[in-house]
Amino acid sequence: MIKVGIAGYGVIGQRLADGVALQKDMELVGVADVSPTLAIRALKEKGMPYDLYNAIPGNDKAFEDAGIKVSGTLEDLVQKVDIMLDATSAGVGAKNKEIYQKYHKKAVFQGGEKNSVADVFFHGYANFEQGIGKQFLKLTSCNTTGLIRAVDCLDREMGVEKVAITIIRRVADPGDYHRGLTNALQIDKAPSHQALDLMTIMPHISATGILVHTPVTHGHIITVVATTKRKANKAELLETFRKHPRIRVVSIEEGFLGNASLFRYARDLGNPRGDMYEIAVWEDSVVESGNDIMFAINIPQESVVIPESMDAIRAALGMQSERLEAVGKTNTYLGMGKWLEK
Repeated sequence: MIKVGIAGYGVIGQRLADGVALQKDMELVGVADVSPTLAIRALKEKGMPYDLYNAIPGNDKAFEDAGIKVSGTLEDLVQKVDIMLDATSAGVGAKNKEIYQKYHKKAVFQGGEKNSVADVFFHGYANFEQGIGKQFLKLTSCNTTGLIRAVDCLDREMGVEKVAITIIRRVADPGDYHRGLTNALQIDKAPSHQALDLMTIMPHISATGILVHTPVTHGHIITVVATTKRKANKAELLETFRKHPRIRVVSIEEGFLGNASLFRYARDLGNPRGDMYEIAVWEDSVVESGNDIMFAINIPQESVVIPESMDAIRAALGMQSERLEAVGKTNTYLGMGKWLEK
């Protein structure tokens, strides 16, 4: 049984903890955080299902004042595990890496860290083999993770030469205040980092893109124009996507009008926090344009990276050596692709 620890119990860390707990071949040893945040207080109210560790030595009083018991320090947690999932704020993971190195532990970092923190910039479906046995892996961002899923799926079926993307990006996660109250769209300088990151993972594909920040919270939408090596028609593209357990094909006719529809559907399914691990492709968005094909995908930014994080554990620790076997284990334990059986 692989022993896993998590540093940072925020938006991603909470979901990583739940994801690890669902893996039947992994054991969640504990989570570490710096203060009694609302997420930690909720954890206490739920009966503290995971052991909690204090990420800042000498900060015990803050937890004591909140009536929250800690089981030790971050260093204590690191010594008890085989691998750490680092979901701390950007830059903190690079500092934590020193602790992981001190105890010769493996670690997986999230997309906010610089690529230099890791041995491999990792995606479960696109380059699983490159992560096998490596000490430090870094995940792609939420948008890049979902984008690569879709592009890799097409690439393996019909070959992709280039993509051009437009990201309609949510400005903040639900419940966040740090971006303020806005009534504006903001455009970033092109090309977007997601396009550049895709080329890092999949260097045989030429990619470029534009990103627009929007004052919404429930997910990103990405439009993709793909040039394939052989002409792809709409029916073939949809058939290819429908076979993928991390991609759900939806339609406007069904009631999926946009990102909020998918968030609501996840809540109606009873998914914790309204999470969806899969991306969604709108059937109505698929358009053939000359030799290119265009489509739109929804990115559930709070939870989309969880499956690939589980894949990263499997690669780093050599739990599986074959890509489809590894992602298949992750998918099974997370309950992904169930809609394919209906």
